[in-house]
Amino acid sequence: MGVVKLNNITEKQKQEAENQIRELRKEIEYNTRDYTIDFLIQKFREEEFYIPDEYQRQYIWKLDDKNRFIESIILGLPIPFMFFSDTEDGRCEIIDGAQRTQAMEEFMSDDLILSGLKKLTTLEGFSYSNIPQYYRKKFDKTSMRIIVLSDETSLDIRQEIFNRINTTGRAATPSEIRRGSYSGAFIDYLMECTKNPLFIELCPISETMRKRYEELELVLRFFAFLNNYKNFDHRVDNFLDEYVENNKDQFDSDGMKNEFENMLMFVKKYFPNGFAKSAKAKSTPRVRFEAISVGVALALRENPNLVPKSMDWLDSDEFKKHTTTHASNSPARVTGRIEFVRDELLKDREDASNI
Repeated sequence: MGVVKLNNITEKQKQEAENQIRELRKEIEYNTRDYTIDFLIQKFREEEFYIPDEYQRQYIWKLDDKNRFIESIILGLPIPFMFFSDTEDGRCEIIDGAQRTQAMEEFMSDDLILSGLKKLTTLEGFSYSNIPQYYRKKFDKTSMRIIVLSDETSLDIRQEIFNRINTTGRAATPSEIRRGSYSGAFIDYLMECTKNPLFIELCPISETMRKRYEELELVLRFFAFLNNYKNFDHRVDNFLDEYVENNKDQFDSDGMKNEFENMLMFVKKYFPNGFAKSAKAKSTPRVRFEAISVGVALALRENPNLVPKSMDWLDSDEFKKHTTTHASNSPARVTGRIEFVRDELLKDREDASNI
């Protein structure tokens, strides 16, 4: 790595920078307040705490997002800070936290029925009013920590804060979250599979995606779809989480290894570009990986000594249609692409033991 040359910054430039920092810092004054949920929601309903129209998003959280957030509160998990701003009329503007506030208000109005909870499964179908009284009160009195900007903070600064909160950094990928949430023997086993030299050779992954555990995502998809694709119902993350949850304590490592390695050897032998679209590809589309890896493994389950008569279908319009990203996670598309590869490989099949 070369030596970095320092710029020749003049004393005048340094003074101008110091003045600018000082002036802009003056525009951002804040204090920290703790509001209980019942107080926060009461003030929100009274429009003392409000969501500004100038730059806030609409209420876009999906049902899973709302349920996960409410479950976190009931479990007593720490909730990230929210950002409000005092205004000249004495009210508080919600800069960051609108989605959370609206989810809590919806729940406390009995308009949100809990479903699909990961931990508190016994609360399935419960509304706020159904929660046992003790824990309902615990929910009400849970404190939310709010960073409140001074009413002298300009609209430009408030918008800048909202923008930075919602664009700075990158959200953790499902694989990153899963690796932290389900650490143990099963995840360790899957990580070992990602180090298989043949997998690395056949499945190009960019360095950026490798750092975000894309290889773990692909290996997990292989095993989950291979063993349960007919029960897939559209939400890939939930499907994969459930598969990990069901296998984290007990799994057939030898059997899984055998199927994984046999699939890889078959792909190496009969698929010129491995899982990639071309010989020079630097990435592997997930839908293409799923179709080939699971389709091959299913075909080998039917005929371990399979020798395909033809691989011309790899260049067909039908295969391209099956492995495009449009509607790629609908149950019909998942089943369609996997079974297309399986059926093409088994078509007019030959048995290697007879050759």
